[in-house]
Amino acid sequence: MGQVLEVSNIHKAFGGIKAVNGVSFAVQEGEILGIIGPNGCGKSTLFNCILGQLEPSEGSVKLDGRDVTGMRPSDLNRLGVSRTFQLLQVFPELSVRENLILAGQEHEGTMLSRFFGRRDAGLSEKADTMIGFFKLGHLVDAKAGGLSYGQQKLLDAAMAFMAGPRLVLLDEPAGGVNLTMLGDLKERLRAINAEQGATFVVIEHNMDFVMSLCTRVVVLAEGKVLAEGTPAEVRANPQVVEAYLGH
Repeated sequence: MGQVLEVSNIHKAFGGIKAVNGVSFAVQEGEILGIIGPNGCGKSTLFNCILGQLEPSEGSVKLDGRDVTGMRPSDLNRLGVSRTFQLLQVFPELSVRENLILAGQEHEGTMLSRFFGRRDAGLSEKADTMIGFFKLGHLVDAKAGGLSYGQQKLLDAAMAFMAGPRLVLLDEPAGGVNLTMLGDLKERLRAINAEQGATFVVIEHNMDFVMSLCTRVVVLAEGKVLAEGTPAEVRANPQVVEAYLGH
C-alpha cells in the first residue's frame, strides 16, 4: 500500500498567534487516521490548510506524491479529495437520492454545470449503491431536512463517498449524534474502509469514537504533534492525559 497524504512541517499563524506549529504526519492507503486534541489545539486550522481553505505560512501538503499545497478545494476535489464539515452540508429541500446525485456531480464540474447539466449526470446507480451501503433505503425519497440529525450525518458521510474519492476527511462526524446512530455511523465507516479500501482522516472530540474506529491516532496540543501511535499507545501516554486534564 502506498502513501496517500503527506503533511510536512505545516505552520499557520494569525498575527502573532501560531495556530499550527510544525505539524507533520502521513496517511497510508486504506488507513483510518484520527486527529484529536483539546479545544484550540489547531485541528480545524490544520484541516483547512490541508484542504485549501487556508494557505499554510510554511510547509507542504502532498497527495500521492504531488505537491498540492494551497490548491483550491474544487481542484483537490477533482483529484479525489472529499470532506465533510462540522456543520451539515445537506440540501434540506432535496431528497436523499437527489442530495447524493448532487454530491457526485460536484466532483465533475462547477455549480452551474451541476444545476443545468443532465439531471443526474449518470450517477443514479452510484447513488443507489451508497443508499444501500449506508442503509438509507427507507428514506430514499424523503427530504433531507425532515431526517433526524443522526440520519443527516449518515447522509452527509454518504455524500462524501459518492465520487469514489481517493481520500476523505471527516470533520467531527460524531458531533451531536445519539449513541444508536453513532454506532450505525461507525459501523458504516468501518465497512466502507474494509470493503472498498477507503482511506480517511477523522477530526473528532469524541474520544471513544476515535479510539474504536481509527487504526492510528495523532494528538495535537498547542499547534504541535504531542503524540502519535495506536489507540492503545495514545491512551497510555501520560502526556496525552496531561494535555486533556492538566497536571
